[in-house]
Amino acid sequence: MDALIAYTQEEFEFYLSDLEARLLLTNAEGNAAAKAAAAKLGLVHAAATLHDAAGPVHLASLPALANENGTKTNGSQHGGDNDPSDVALFLPTSGTTSRPKGDPLTQRNLAASVRNIRSVYRLTESDATVVVLPLFHVHGLLCALLSSLASGASVSLPAAGRFSASTFWANMRASGATWYTAVPTIHQIILDRHTLRPEEYPALRFVRSCSASLAPAILERLEAAFGAPVLEAYAMTEASHLMTSNPLPEDGARKPGSVGRAVGQELAVLDEEGARVAAGCPGEVCVRGDNVTAGYKGNPEANEAAFRFGWFHTGDIGVVDEEGYVRLVGRIKELINRGGEKISPIEVDAVLLGAPGVAQAVSFGVPDDKYGEEINCAVIPRDGSALREDEMLAYCRRNLASFKVPKKVFITDDLPKTATGKIQRRIVAQHFVQPASA
Repeated sequence: MDALIAYTQEEFEFYLSDLEARLLLTNAEGNAAAKAAAAKLGLVHAAATLHDAAGPVHLASLPALANENGTKTNGSQHGGDNDPSDVALFLPTSGTTSRPKGDPLTQRNLAASVRNIRSVYRLTESDATVVVLPLFHVHGLLCALLSSLASGASVSLPAAGRFSASTFWANMRASGATWYTAVPTIHQIILDRHTLRPEEYPALRFVRSCSASLAPAILERLEAAFGAPVLEAYAMTEASHLMTSNPLPEDGARKPGSVGRAVGQELAVLDEEGARVAAGCPGEVCVRGDNVTAGYKGNPEANEAAFRFGWFHTGDIGVVDEEGYVRLVGRIKELINRGGEKISPIEVDAVLLGAPGVAQAVSFGVPDDKYGEEINCAVIPRDGSALREDEMLAYCRRNLASFKVPKKVFITDDLPKTATGKIQRRIVAQHFVQPASA
């Protein structure tokens, strides 16, 4: 929850207004910035406390609320049956050049996504997992938590309330975990720590990776280290998380570098006119199904752009092979245009992560007077490794076409990440490269 604690009053005002919230609910300690925002907007604030782990949640300072028929209740009575079209979850999607877009997900959306996740991973009451991701994000909430609970499986939450590499395997052993899901950054941290300080780990049915691209080199190291198949998946908030996944071994082949096949929905790779492209040809990945949101709240311009030709447009460029496996090339807005040559930063990342001594890496575009854009990258060495920029550039020249070789390599011990552990190229570029006007 650190990300929510870090929000300013202005940010809380934006989110509460965008949501058209009527109530702010906090723990007993409260949140000064959130409370100030609620007071300014005239919202009711209530504090939740739990006196008994097996008992009900108590709400303090919650005034009587009027039902639609005018009857007043204390807020604890049920106001009616849920309808599949009722909004169950309202999440802001990541913004790139503007404010985040509000994404309302309905009961139908969430139920469809949970059904798809349970099906592709064959989750049952025999499974168990440790949640290493924040529950204010669809990855942790839908895949790790709700899909497990709907399957009768057990879920463990770290005592510290957040991921810790030092306690991860102890938590996994204690819970009898059979699988876990995480973003690539967390996989790399787990892998690097295990390489330096090997620990006993439980027998896993599978390891899942999602929310960012997983380099084939990292996938191979994970499988070799933990003796379990690594299933890379592809998801978005607008699709209530899951869109595609590599299957379990008994259900099909795993293809490193691919995010797998569509799960429980239609998927197509379209050109700019909305026509399907041939297998193996690049285009925009589009989906539709019961798990996909009907549209952003109060944002007709975004909806017009995102829901053309009867499909939700992901903004990702990808190719699909004859067997229906999708390989992502990059975000439409993130493709690096170097003198007319379109370069996928995902491809450059994969090469960098295959270099000896590299723990994490990300490439990004920067302005260039000659070519319009150039490639830069930032890499984090593994513990004990001493990387040099000239060594990294030489490695890239051996493994990439000349026009794809980064012009500059930043050696660092940290990369800026979002609250969910994702690395956004735009933020990394701003961190390492000062704008020309600065």
